[in-house]
Amino acid sequence: MRPWPGTPYPLGATYDGVGTNFTLFSEVAEYVELCLFDDDGQETRVRLPEVDGFVHHGYLLGIGPGQKYGYRVHGPYDPEQGLRCNPNKLLIDPYAKAITGEVKWHESLFGYPFGEPDQRNDQDSAGHVPLSVVVSPFFDWANDRPPKTPYNESVIYETHVRGLTMQHPEVPERLRGTYAGLAHPVIIEHLQKLGVTAVELMPVHQFVTDHGLVEKGLRNYWGYNTIGFFAPHEAYAALPESAGQVQEFKGMVRALHEAGIEVILDVVYNHTAEGNHLGPTLSMRGIDNQAYYRLVDDEPKYYMDYTGTGNSMNVRSPHTLQLIMDSLRYWVTEMRVDGFRFDLAATLAREFYDVDRLSTFFDLVQQDPVVSQVKLIAEPWDVGPGGYQVGNFPPLWTEWNGKYRDTVRDFWRGEPATLGEFASRLTGSSDLYQEDGRRPFASINFVTAHDGFTLNDLVSYNDKHNLANGEEGRDGADDNRSWNCGVEGPTDDPEVNDLRERQRRNLLATLLLSQGVPMLLHGDEIGRTQLGNNNAYCQDNELSWVDWTLAEKNRDLLEFTAALTAFRKQHPVLRRRRFFQGRPIRRGDELRDIAWFTPSGQEMTEQNWGDGFGRCLVVFLNGEGIPDLDQRGMRVLDDSFLIAFNAHHEEIAITLPDEGYGPQWTVVIDTATGQVTQPELGEPIPAGGTLPLVARSLVVLQRTGVA
Repeated sequence: MRPWPGTPYPLGATYDGVGTNFTLFSEVAEYVELCLFDDDGQETRVRLPEVDGFVHHGYLLGIGPGQKYGYRVHGPYDPEQGLRCNPNKLLIDPYAKAITGEVKWHESLFGYPFGEPDQRNDQDSAGHVPLSVVVSPFFDWANDRPPKTPYNESVIYETHVRGLTMQHPEVPERLRGTYAGLAHPVIIEHLQKLGVTAVELMPVHQFVTDHGLVEKGLRNYWGYNTIGFFAPHEAYAALPESAGQVQEFKGMVRALHEAGIEVILDVVYNHTAEGNHLGPTLSMRGIDNQAYYRLVDDEPKYYMDYTGTGNSMNVRSPHTLQLIMDSLRYWVTEMRVDGFRFDLAATLAREFYDVDRLSTFFDLVQQDPVVSQVKLIAEPWDVGPGGYQVGNFPPLWTEWNGKYRDTVRDFWRGEPATLGEFASRLTGSSDLYQEDGRRPFASINFVTAHDGFTLNDLVSYNDKHNLANGEEGRDGADDNRSWNCGVEGPTDDPEVNDLRERQRRNLLATLLLSQGVPMLLHGDEIGRTQLGNNNAYCQDNELSWVDWTLAEKNRDLLEFTAALTAFRKQHPVLRRRRFFQGRPIRRGDELRDIAWFTPSGQEMTEQNWGDGFGRCLVVFLNGEGIPDLDQRGMRVLDDSFLIAFNAHHEEIAITLPDEGYGPQWTVVIDTATGQVTQPELGEPIPAGGTLPLVARSLVVLQRTGVA
């Protein structure tokens, strides 16, 4: 087989309808062999004939979609100096659009302690490592259009392709756990009922289950162990033959877009599955180790580890930055996703040692005409020094607001001295996002996420119960800010169960009534439990999968959640584009856009905010004070509301504000009863009147009686 020279760009394997152009970057390689595999696993090697700018390339006529391939890189091997080229290692193309097969763990795959001989002569074959696959770029997108939902109108649903559908009785068994399963009409109908505008999918880039989990009989369920930044995970495809996962993923995106639902990917560009110096050589390590990974300055060249996984990507390298940016653009332009959530994003800001808010990566994103136009969400921390960076990302970015999560949890479990911070989190966290020009929607608000307790477990367990993970309970966070309501785990005590149901409603209502972008964790709307496991990363089983029988058992919770999202959508004062100012909305008018009250109906004072034992407060939201314009340039108007919070363990009678704020009010949301109603169905309460607020509950009152 005689290759033509081909072209050095684009990187990866590119099919043009006649043949395929293969390219691979390696600054250290002496030469590169392309390895082609037939259906029987027989290998044919072809040396790439040309090198331009350290890109090795060649074109093969007649090679098309479905062709399996890999690379063998010939070059220097000196691990103590950070050089790890080894032609005995069969390597995955970093730009592979599809990857097939799993790692079959074998002694030859592993690295060895520095100073000990490496078994370099044991050749990897197609049976040991996954293979890259040439894909067809052609797909019928029909009339697909991205929903482009504004941030302030978004409701995000964090979910898992496999876990969401594995136990759904109405999804055909062959489609469960797949992209096609997630696109099934019954799943889309559920998302639409919930008012979800975007699914945030846990990692779908091709990933690896590491050797330690395989030895324990477990699997990497979450997927934060990427080996292919362009390839949809093969195991999530119903029909993966001939790289069918690419077509199936695109079909899922098309179906969700048709339903008005955006697709956001949780992406892991901070590290790869190759681990530390003892880990396997699967791809980039054997291609150009120094270019792709951060290495220590001293010898031997260990890997810098800001992620807790063994290595960190070298974002100081232009070729690594190119890889990341090419990947992001590919998923937007070719796979048509609508945004990204960046795992451990602080690592991407480490150009030298400290987290650098103005690092090159963020500069590249800012100026990129494609990537800068989609939703960009940072997980604003890593495990390195100074890694907690909530509020410190550039203006283009939004952030998972960990301070929101912690504050809301503390308030409802009755921790002291949280009133002031609770008020800040409820109104969009202006202390974190206002000074650099960002808006309330820079805050992605969440109470629960994949990492930690589910909503049900948050109110059912004080302690983690992770023994099923095989790490003797050492894994997972110890500080969960949870409260079991008096009994650890499941109970038949009706009072405890009633309190837990109320606390679940309190947390959901707070989330969906807060300024910012709410994010729900899949299954929380039906009371999903992991039996107290707060780190189910390796539980690819019923413990982590959504149990859809709960949808009927906890129908009231599902209906309550759906009613909350509908209420939020109906009222723009709950999803403002700008922060509250605490000032009158018109000259000569004393009524401000927001006001805070004590249970006695008096405006909060500095002393009240500093009350370490405050458990109850009331906030007035002025619907006439929304500083937003609609699509026609008209001023946005809404009803006005009072929201009353009581985190105390006893009932508190609250006094409504004087008639300057409204002549009368009607309860429209009550977490004590789980009711969300229209104001005309309730009994009006006059200004200055009293309302008993049930222990640990929340009510929303709508202003009525205004002409």
